[in-house]
Formats: sequence, structure tokens, C-alpha cells
Amino acid sequence: MDFAFTDEQLAYRKSVIQFAQKELNHDVIGADLAEEFSWEGWKKCAAFGIHGLPIPEEYGGSGADIVTTLAGMEALGYGCHDNGLIFSINAHMWTSEIPLLMFGTDEQKKKYLPKLVSGEMVGAHAITEPMSGSDAYSLRTRAERRGDGYVLNGSKTFITNADNADLMIVFANVDPARGPAGITGFLVEKGTPGLVVSRKLQKMGLRTSPTCEVTVTDCTVPAANILGKEGSGPAIFTASMEWERICIMGGKIGAMQRLLEMSVKYAGERRQFGEPIGKFSAVSDRIAEMDVRLEAGRLLLYKAAWLKKSGRHPIREAAIAKLFVSEAYVQSCLDAVKVYGGYGYMTEYQIERELRDAVAGTIYSGTSDIQRKIIAGFHGL
Repeated sequence: MDFAFTDEQLAYRKSVIQFAQKELNHDVIGADLAEEFSWEGWKKCAAFGIHGLPIPEEYGGSGADIVTTLAGMEALGYGCHDNGLIFSINAHMWTSEIPLLMFGTDEQKKKYLPKLVSGEMVGAHAITEPMSGSDAYSLRTRAERRGDGYVLNGSKTFITNADNADLMIVFANVDPARGPAGITGFLVEKGTPGLVVSRKLQKMGLRTSPTCEVTVTDCTVPAANILGKEGSGPAIFTASMEWERICIMGGKIGAMQRLLEMSVKYAGERRQFGEPIGKFSAVSDRIAEMDVRLEAGRLLLYKAAWLKKSGRHPIREAAIAKLFVSEAYVQSCLDAVKVYGGYGYMTEYQIERELRDAVAGTIYSGTSDIQRKIIAGFHGL
């Protein structure tokens, strides 16, 4: 295994960091307080090529492999302080673009991927329901075949990007008697009669990324808008989660690197009892632990990416990486707050927002307990 970056990858990481630091950090505190999505940041990231990193050139993307893509997302997380914007971009890429790329027909890919890559269209993925969170396949949303189409009825919740979405992949069961084998993904465009984005949900963190409830009521979708085929839902979900659990955590590694550097700098400048606080073991030990978590998390993520690039399906490795990095990010945020002391608790220093944003990582893309269940399953448990 060789996780060393090529010169091209190193140059790309540097360019992403410079772009993000220069273009994406305008009034993040104000946007968080106002729960305001950055359309300007979205468009700039799309123009820079972030949205299309793993998408083939024929659809307007870069055709980057997963290791290069992960490196780009890590750099974005390091340079950009708006975690909500990064989260929305991740949701758009891994649960809209990748499913379309892997399961879409030629016509579907030509119709939607170029617009998703350019940022002209925003994608969303609607699977979670009020009564089916971790038990993702126990859907109550139904799809009934009628003539040349399907009629969808049901409700969804915690849907990222729903408020802005131009294209939504809505999951429904065409035959409840078949259980998960009946779950099917449908491409539903904004404005389709019966598709309603309702209540916008207020959150503890990631407040610049819109999260809403969605309902489909007698929503008719043409049969041509099935993604894959009837019953492909679980395969679509599993394939997208491989990408998501690896790449979405890349941004967290970037943020952990940034927090470590900020904490080291502060510990060297802040003086108490006549010397820098970094000289006290209570502070230096926390910084050492932040470094250990960062290094371990980075290795776990790039191992999973390397395996996928090599043609493997790293379900176990992706689950391990997602579990470790999401939990490590929270702990490193807590340590950063403690290094900064009272200032770390203040909005002005932007550490407390990092902590609020970090907590969600232990929930989305499969909770930490679900990751443990996946890992234990590989041991026959």
C-alpha cells in the first residue's frame, strides 16, 4: 500500500486550500446565526470543479479517482470554515451524482449530470422517514404502478438540500411484501405535482446547510424516471454510502488539521503563570492526542479509498474510518475548546461552531452504532 500523493495531487490540494481560504470564508459566523446557505460559495465551488471531481469528463467533470477526490475534500475542509456548505456539496455529490453515474441510463446521465456538475442543479436524496432512521429499508413511502408511471405517496424527513433541490432521488417501495427487495429510487424534479418541500428544520450545527421535511402525495413519476430498476434501492444506497462514508469524512480530517494548528498557535501565544500555556501538560497532552487522532483518521480514510481505487468494495474499512473519524472529530473539537478555555466557548473564535457541526458526523451516513454493527457483522456477530 502506498498512500503517498503524486506531485499532481499535492499541487491540486494546495490549489483547493488557496481557493477555499480566499473565496469561501466571508462572514461564516453571520451565516451560521442566520441559517443562511451560501449560494455564492456553492457557485464558486462548482466553477472551481469541486462538484465534478469524480464525474467523467464527458459529463463536465474531472474524472478524478477516489484518492484524488478524497484529497480534494480534505483540502476543502481545511481551507473552508463553512462546514454546512461542505456538507451540502457532499450530499449533492455522493447521494445524487454518484447514484446517477452508477445506475442511471445514458439518457438520465446526459440530462442531469452536466447540470449537477456545473452547480446549475442541486441534488437531494430522500430516503429517511420519521419512522425509519437507522432502519433505512423499513420505508412506508409507497410507489404504485399506474399505466406508464408510478404514483408515490409518503413522507420524508432530515432531507439535506431539499429546500434548494432541483432533482431529488425519492425512495419508495413498489411491493412491501418483498421487503427491501421492493425499494426503488425515482428521479423527481422540482415542480412535479405532489412533491412538497415542507417544514425547514432547525439544527444544532451545520446550520448553513438546509434540512427539510418532504412529502409526496399522489405524485406521478414516469417509468423512465426509475433509477436502475425496480428493487435497485438497496444497491443504490450501499454504493453511494461507500463513497460518502469515505469522502465526507475527508472534510473532517481537513478541519481536524486546521483545529490542531490553531490550538498549537494559541497554546504558544497565550500566557498564564508567566509562561505559554502549551508548557503545561494539561494543554500539551490534549494537543498530542489531537495529533494522534488526526494521523490515525487520515490513514484509515486513505486506506479505504486506496482499496476502492484498487477495485475492492471496502464496506468494512469505510465503516471503520467513518466511525473513528466522526468520533475523533468531536473529541478534537472538545479538546480545542479546552485549549482555548473561555475563548473557545465564545462565538467569535469559531471553535464552538466547529464542535456543534462535528456532532452530526456521528449520526449522518449511518450512526456510530450502525458502523459498529457493520464492523461486527464481518466477525459473524
